[in-house]
Amino acid sequence: MRLYTHPACLEHDPGPGHVELPARLRAVLHALDHDRFAALDRVEAPRATREQLLRVHEAAYVERVLAGAPLTGTSQLGEDTPMSSGSAEAALRAAGAVCAAVDAALTSHAHRAFCAVRPPGHHATPAQAMGFCLFNNVAIGAAHALAAHGLKRVAIADFDVHHGNGTQAIFEREPRVLFASSHQSPLYPDTGSEEERGVGNIVNATLSPGDGTYAFRELWQAVLLPRLHAFRPQLLLVSAGFDAHHADPLGDLRLGSEDYAWITERLVEVARTHAGGRLVSTLEGGYDLGALAASASAHVAALMD
Repeated sequence: MRLYTHPACLEHDPGPGHVELPARLRAVLHALDHDRFAALDRVEAPRATREQLLRVHEAAYVERVLAGAPLTGTSQLGEDTPMSSGSAEAALRAAGAVCAAVDAALTSHAHRAFCAVRPPGHHATPAQAMGFCLFNNVAIGAAHALAAHGLKRVAIADFDVHHGNGTQAIFEREPRVLFASSHQSPLYPDTGSEEERGVGNIVNATLSPGDGTYAFRELWQAVLLPRLHAFRPQLLLVSAGFDAHHADPLGDLRLGSEDYAWITERLVEVARTHAGGRLVSTLEGGYDLGALAASASAHVAALMD
């Protein structure tokens, strides 16, 4: 199994007091330095190419991101998405990590990968930065799998506490991609109702504030996992957000790290059954550093097993 990351992803600095801080990635990487992860094949993430970005994002928006980094301090690309001098390079590496992991999964023995990158991506729409996200990393990876490898069925599973509105917007008219999401509702960005179905390829399952292990596992077991199995994906991508943890400051769900191990084991089973084991996961949310480190460790350990 491979771990994709890059030092540039630490140089995206939203500014003092912001929750999406570089220490998030440091906490994850420190946790993955443990002896139990010694077998990980650690790979430096390349930059995404313009061709890869343009499969998902409008050209004018790509130019805005790449030219929008200030020389000093921060600037706002969206009302909740700041940029610093290192943000454009970090965003290129984050998207590039997922594309490289997809290439490896489909052309080599490295069938599984975790992309420890930031900024996150699943709120970014074709033309708008949102929710700390610049490029939609998982969507760029899915579009790359379709275009460069000719896949017919790519699934994206998203268990972040927030709905991946950008991913849904990008693929809601693309039947080759299934988007399956559990998320808290009501909560930012106020999308993701169960009535939003795209062309039958969008599966939203909502959790209420205060829900925990039982509700989360029941939702996946009864609704989301059956749809993933029925779709028979040739590749499974995961938006791995860990902010549904009970310690996280941005959500009101009550999950623990053992729940992330549980869902990862089930997603690995989907990949083994239908996709030759091919699964690529990328970091999304998670804003309590201790909870993030424990949850990401549980996730990667389950991927390795």
